[in-house]
Amino acid sequence: MAGLWDAALRGEAAVRRAALAAVDAALLEGVLMRTEAEPNASDVVSFAPFTLLPSAVPSALFRQAYAVQQDFNLLVDAISQDREFLERALASTVKVDDFTARLFRIHLQVLEEGLAQSVFLGINRSDYMFDCGAPGAPALKQIEINTIAASFGGLASRTAAVHGRVLKELGMAEEASRLLPNNPSEGLASGIAKAWELYGSRSAVVMFLVEEVQRNIFDQRCVENELWNRNIRVIRKRFRDVFEKGSLDEARRLYMDGQEVAVVYYREGYVPTNYNQQNWEARLLLERSRAVKCPDIATQLAGTKKVQQELSRPGTLEKLLPGRTEAIARIRATFAGLYSLDVGEEGDKIAATAIANPDQFVLKPQREGGGNNLYGEELRQVLEKIKDSPERTSYILMDKIQPQPTRNYLLRAHSPLKASECVSELGIFGVYVRQGKELVMNEAAGHLLRTKAMEHADGGVAAGVAVLDTPYLV
Repeated sequence: MAGLWDAALRGEAAVRRAALAAVDAALLEGVLMRTEAEPNASDVVSFAPFTLLPSAVPSALFRQAYAVQQDFNLLVDAISQDREFLERALASTVKVDDFTARLFRIHLQVLEEGLAQSVFLGINRSDYMFDCGAPGAPALKQIEINTIAASFGGLASRTAAVHGRVLKELGMAEEASRLLPNNPSEGLASGIAKAWELYGSRSAVVMFLVEEVQRNIFDQRCVENELWNRNIRVIRKRFRDVFEKGSLDEARRLYMDGQEVAVVYYREGYVPTNYNQQNWEARLLLERSRAVKCPDIATQLAGTKKVQQELSRPGTLEKLLPGRTEAIARIRATFAGLYSLDVGEEGDKIAATAIANPDQFVLKPQREGGGNNLYGEELRQVLEKIKDSPERTSYILMDKIQPQPTRNYLLRAHSPLKASECVSELGIFGVYVRQGKELVMNEAAGHLLRTKAMEHADGGVAAGVAVLDTPYLV
């Protein structure tokens, strides 16, 4: 895989010309973010960071990732409906992780009251790396599954066109023609539109629940525009707007500013810093409502790292997906080694192993949004500190994946142009809609490739580490 574009990258002048053309193409295609200086203003914007050239992805692993996505959709949906499994899986975590505990308390409160919601929408993204640590061909290994606010589907829909333009600039029109079409925006919007339709009120709106700081607004606007093109009205609100102006009627229909809300699409609410007491109250109001939440709180809990680790235990998948032998085999083939740090002999043993061999593992807290995982010496120090404390149960351990680095240029505004040794992560978007017990939609909805320089252990595009990329199948 290394050296795919070595010939094209030989001349400095050609690289500089290609980079200039690439940045203009990104602006032209709408691969945009607001600036750090003005994160809530669109009068000055910049291109979202991206690779100069598309990155090599083994075609067999790419096809495998797509083939298993509908299975993961089924799995996430099954977990979200299994109160006992969630309770058991998160029993130790909720004792030491206040954020997960508060989400779980809302989940139980809504179940006790009785669900008003009858249509369920899942938009998730399953992320993988290509492990070259074992002898033989590279293997597809799942890093995590994101069940809330899975981002960059919008900008990923526009990135392939930029890379096609760069390849043509470098005299590789034939290679440009081999880049795959990719439109997650349309796929995500089709799920939201189906949920809106099944909700059953043509005058109701879709509400994007958004953060106070909205640098990544154009990624969201791509999906939003697809909904406007279907004549579905979209409003954008924050938690504080919901706290101040949200209300439920006697049928638990949700209203914002007098408008009935059919679907709440969360692009917010996935980390503790998104919440103060008012925001927790707003979240409870939303969860109690009849509106379709994407995700509902049970589906958000299904995406926790602790649940991911519990799924790797023998027999767990068989209980959640009875009779689906082939789906279980496809899912299990993507699992990296995952280990519990629960209090007891098993947890003691794995903690000691990780402290002795910190470079072989990743320590993961129950957090989304990138930049939270611990590696190497930092992993060892944290585990040493908490090894005899129940606090360790708020983490899981995973085998560290060994990808094959490749050479590329990472284009960022106001950054020098230099070649980097890089590794990539492939995400597949999944969309499903369930009405009552009937699954009415289950699809893979497109892909996202993110690439980062080898010196960065962790972090995504929003965290300022990874950049957008396009797969070039080899």
